[in-house]
Amino acid sequence: MKLGNILKNVEYTAKNALDPEITDLIYDSRKVSPGTAFFCLKGYTSDGHAYAQSAVEKGASALIISDELGFEVPENVAVIKTGDTRLALALSSLEFFGDPAGELMTVAITGTKGKTTTAAMIAEIFEHAGIMTGTIGTLGIVYGGNTYKTDNTTPESYEIQKAMRDMINAGCKAMVIEASSIGLKHSRLAGVTFDVAVFTNFSDDHIGGVEHKDMAEYLFCKSLLFRQCRHAAANIDDPSWKEITKDIKGDILTYGFSDQAQLRAENDRLLSEGGFIGVHFETKGLRELSLDVGVPGKFNAYNALAAISAASFFDIPDSAVIDGLRVAHVKGRVEPVKVPGNYSLLIDYAHNALSMENVLTTLRQYNPHRLITMFGAGGNRPKVRRYEMGETSGRLSDLSVITEDNSRFEDVMDIIEDIKTGLSKTDGKYVVVPNRKDAIRYCMENAEDGDIIVLAGKGHEDYQEIKGVKYHMDERELIAEIIEESK
Repeated sequence: MKLGNILKNVEYTAKNALDPEITDLIYDSRKVSPGTAFFCLKGYTSDGHAYAQSAVEKGASALIISDELGFEVPENVAVIKTGDTRLALALSSLEFFGDPAGELMTVAITGTKGKTTTAAMIAEIFEHAGIMTGTIGTLGIVYGGNTYKTDNTTPESYEIQKAMRDMINAGCKAMVIEASSIGLKHSRLAGVTFDVAVFTNFSDDHIGGVEHKDMAEYLFCKSLLFRQCRHAAANIDDPSWKEITKDIKGDILTYGFSDQAQLRAENDRLLSEGGFIGVHFETKGLRELSLDVGVPGKFNAYNALAAISAASFFDIPDSAVIDGLRVAHVKGRVEPVKVPGNYSLLIDYAHNALSMENVLTTLRQYNPHRLITMFGAGGNRPKVRRYEMGETSGRLSDLSVITEDNSRFEDVMDIIEDIKTGLSKTDGKYVVVPNRKDAIRYCMENAEDGDIIVLAGKGHEDYQEIKGVKYHMDERELIAEIIEESK
């Protein structure tokens, strides 16, 4: 594709008036090859301008810069100067991949909490309506049963545009993305017009350091999403909703428990029966539905309302909403796993005291017969984390099952002793089963009717790290093996 066509929406001045054929857009100098255009991005710790000469030596046909370069660029290399190379990369990537968002149903979600769960819910609703859907977010780029890991919740613009084109080539008709405030701040979504933007909630987070200087900037960055969407869904129960969505030119659908909400939830209650743990509620207003949502905690009623609101801008039948929300879950986050007994088995990524406290406090509300927590702690990490996890589990669990978890270069038994130090501050019961598969087997074989068992720490991870080596280990596979071996 000609450089001029790629840059058609970018404001720039050019040196060495050339219009070369460009084979790819690159912002990591290590990946430069002949015929590519190299974008000099400024990061927190490095500046792409420092690698411009290396890019030229590797055969780059064009440099996209915002600062002056400290070397003489050969006349056969186009030099494009623009005010913001990240914005230029976003607008160029959109052209390079042929504006794939225009060929998809697109939903972008922003908010302090709930983005990942809401994205999973929307995708599940779409899939139940027969619409193959890809997602981009915390868990990576996911479509067609495959997951491609990314460095950020909202990846760089090039990765987003490429992912959407790949999704289309794989048969996807829809894409749901988590739009982080940092991603919006750094123009990773620039140029894209979304069919629907969703606002979940707003609270203190990501303030200080290299993220946002204060709450005002944090809120402003989230509001940027609503300048580039046709429709919006907003949580009316959050006091920030009007400020965050004020720049939208399209229509807004409000959701919440408030009487003023266009999609209103009522008669909510926690639901736990036959291994199913979630929340029940009914909706009034825009849609009248009776729903069982398969993710625990009342706060997930809000995420479900957000998903229903987003789906309501498309031709999605009620049956797809009802069925999709019943089975929707986020891999590794209070993820239910089917077991033969009359108890609930959940996999969760909780790997520190705070995340463990949140999960166990939520599950305590279901009044289980027993709440059993199986967990370990990572090696070569601060010991205080182990003490705190032991104390938290001892306080909130009826039984703690202590085992291994990425011991790295430490001895598993030394880590377990540290966990026991925290447990000793409580009167919580515990057992030690060092091998993780044996620990899962212990939990399953000793489960009683009405128990809730949480396998904490690994979540979506599919490996166990021991002495510098990552061994494949997926807890879902271990559970299936244990069930098969018990037959």
